[in-house]
Amino acid sequence: MSFFCKFIAQIVGMRLFINFFLLFTVVSGFCQDAIPVLSSVKIDSLYREDQFYFGFTLNTLQNKPASLTQDKFSSGFSAGFLRDFPINKSRTVAIAPGLGLTYNNFNQNLKITEVNQKPVYTIIDPLIEYRKNRFSQLSVDVPVEFRWRSSTFDSHKFWRIYGGFKMSYLIYDKSIYEDAQGKIVVNHNADFNKFQYGAYIASGYNTINVYAYYGLNSLFHSAKTNSESIDINALNIGVIFYIL
Repeated sequence: MSFFCKFIAQIVGMRLFINFFLLFTVVSGFCQDAIPVLSSVKIDSLYREDQFYFGFTLNTLQNKPASLTQDKFSSGFSAGFLRDFPINKSRTVAIAPGLGLTYNNFNQNLKITEVNQKPVYTIIDPLIEYRKNRFSQLSVDVPVEFRWRSSTFDSHKFWRIYGGFKMSYLIYDKSIYEDAQGKIVVNHNADFNKFQYGAYIASGYNTINVYAYYGLNSLFHSAKTNSESIDINALNIGVIFYIL
């Protein structure tokens, strides 16, 4: 009988303990929900915007001779860093100098070969079949932007219009012509302008923006076919992404 009483007492005690534990848990959770948690939000009144960028473009040639055509898409990629310097109290207007890289390629029908280490230029006859013909350029860029945006210190989603001027220095170039007979590659073409410059504009909302660049000087400083000079410049249109 004594053993049975002890057994009943243990069961009752255990049930009381479990009920007390559940009650404590519910009350504790209720208190946590009822009492607001105060979090400190740091307001950055000296914020800056859009420090990094990368973009993709479709590249076209302007002011080209009538016989020079582009029959395939030509693409480009750029990336870099811009330092934002707001110039008004609300920080919606700024100037941003930067540093970046741009890679562009141009598919077209201007064949570039070499004779005695001198470039030779020929417009490919439309009746000739070839696999590829393009030239590519890799440049170091120094952009300077004048910026307007509708940003505030607590929102990274805003409208922007950024106009800029970009100076570029050509550090690598490559021309490729390939047909059934083989491949011709020309590197470090001395006729390319090493120093190039142009104007651009970027506009949009939030991260994605439309982008257009127009080269103000020729890609070549001295290039001629048998019948005409090659004095072409670039128009690149695409999208650009700005991130902090």
